[in-house]
Amino acid sequence: MTGGTQNGGLLLDDNVRVVDRVFDIIEELACSSAPMSLSAICRATGMSKSTVHRLLSSMCARQYVEKHPDNTYSIGYKMIETVSYHINSLELLTEAKPFLNDMLRDLGLTSHLGILDGCDVVYLERMDIYPSTRLYTQVGYRSPAFCSSMGKCLLACLSGDELDDALYLCDFKQYTQNTITDVREFKRYLKIVRKQGWAMDNEEYQMGHRCVGAPIFDYRGAPVAAISASGSIKSLSDDKLEMVISQVKQAAANISRRMGYVQ
Repeated sequence: MTGGTQNGGLLLDDNVRVVDRVFDIIEELACSSAPMSLSAICRATGMSKSTVHRLLSSMCARQYVEKHPDNTYSIGYKMIETVSYHINSLELLTEAKPFLNDMLRDLGLTSHLGILDGCDVVYLERMDIYPSTRLYTQVGYRSPAFCSSMGKCLLACLSGDELDDALYLCDFKQYTQNTITDVREFKRYLKIVRKQGWAMDNEEYQMGHRCVGAPIFDYRGAPVAAISASGSIKSLSDDKLEMVISQVKQAAANISRRMGYVQ
């Protein structure tokens, strides 16, 4: 038993050492004003050429490092893309919060910000008149996209193949008598959502609860998130619906502009 523990410890130490070396290389490439040669990376990190070459080959295969025709190396597009996801999420939250707060103030409805993850919507932000109440839409909560106003908005923005992949994962469970459970009917509804620019959860996930959502686009025109205003059927009544739709769409458009979207 003792020998096994020691071997396991040695293996863990070796793995940690490899990770440290990978980060050493990444940091040197990130701080360099120009692509670096293999020899330059070795000098900067104090590693042997065989070790650096082996690690670079692995990182190049994953596109985290790019090898140029003159045999120099620089940070690859995958590294930039991966980091940008985190930066964009921080920017998204910063830009969205004032508009979510405005919807809460003007409409008296709970406002949400969410993103699509597979066949679910993940809630990134929630603003409520009663923030201490523990409703099902807490930050970090996942809800089925097919019966969520935000989820419908984001699913409607997907291409045909992307939509088929996402819907394949959906169970289309009958949550209420209003839930759309037929895939063909749901796709027809998404065409309407795409055209009108907003979607509604009309007591489809929870009886007595309504929600209106609209998508947010970034500088590339990609749908990165959605916002919504939700409440009881009394607080989001038919006579109030048109006003809510207008304000949610306008808030989503304003956030999109702040994210660099030009229509």
